[in-house]
Amino acid sequence: MRVREWDPRSASAGEIRSLVETVNTVLSEDLPDDPPWQDVQVADYLAETMPGERRISWVAEDDRLPEGESEIFGHVSILLLGDIGVLEVMVKPSLRRRGLGRELVAVAARRAYLEGFSSIGVEVIGGTPAIAFYESLGFEREYVETRSVLNLSSVDWPSLHEMADGIATGYRVEYHPGGPPESLLEAYAQAKLEAQDDDEDLDLAPRSSDPQRLRDSLETLHKRGLKPYIVLAIHESSGVVAGLTEVVVPAQHPERADQYDTIVVRAHRGYGIDRAIKARMLFELRSAEPGLREVQTWNAHNNESMLKVNAELGYQADRDWYEYGSDVAQLVQSLEPVEN
Repeated sequence: MRVREWDPRSASAGEIRSLVETVNTVLSEDLPDDPPWQDVQVADYLAETMPGERRISWVAEDDRLPEGESEIFGHVSILLLGDIGVLEVMVKPSLRRRGLGRELVAVAARRAYLEGFSSIGVEVIGGTPAIAFYESLGFEREYVETRSVLNLSSVDWPSLHEMADGIATGYRVEYHPGGPPESLLEAYAQAKLEAQDDDEDLDLAPRSSDPQRLRDSLETLHKRGLKPYIVLAIHESSGVVAGLTEVVVPAQHPERADQYDTIVVRAHRGYGIDRAIKARMLFELRSAEPGLREVQTWNAHNNESMLKVNAELGYQADRDWYEYGSDVAQLVQSLEPVEN
């Protein structure tokens, strides 16, 4: 078996197929209720990043076959953004506990160290062997949230209709498939900026909170095969964006959408905005994405108001997700092979 740096832009179709097969093998073991990935825009998903960010990848493959034809057994990538490197590691379940995961983390950590990064973070799924794996490497748990899943077949649509109409007088709700219009980008960015004050996580997926970064973010989403849908609440007398909710439908697993931000600006809370915009979003998704079956969302345990709204919509808590962090220099040192 060999581990080599790997560029999805130049990868063969066979390599991408093998990677998707490995993704689905991992999913069937760790997240058996999640939909399998499709071989659609996978190279774009892995290669495209925001301006100023870089993702570097490696694969572990069968070294008996030439590059381009080999079977991929594992994959690691590190996204270098801001002052942190964000790690993603995947190893076929049949090859776990043989040192391959450790080797993949080591190669990515060394690159982060050489690139001048001092910290590294990773999302770890509760109820999987990854918890013990990362803790054995010295990663420390720094943030926890719960993933909840909504099955659209079980939605109480009449009740949802009441929620969508339950916004207070003086606000209007707008639907924008693909992203907010240029005329609203400034107000949209302002609403996102306020919400940054509430963040307590490791910033592994930083929020875009200025107009140009929002443009870049939307462009990057489309390039990666992630179709965004936006619902806004507009305060009619001032024209400000009082609330927003974002859902993205990935080409790689179009049966399950990902909920991104839902934000209600503090000055406009208590007017039914959160329920109205999330309910309206589900109606729009039902129409725009007939193949969609589920929506998944993540919430911090202390976000009681949003947890309550999600429960009213019909979301069911699934499992906890954790963010772990490590000092890069310490991680590299601990992963250096021991000489006899």
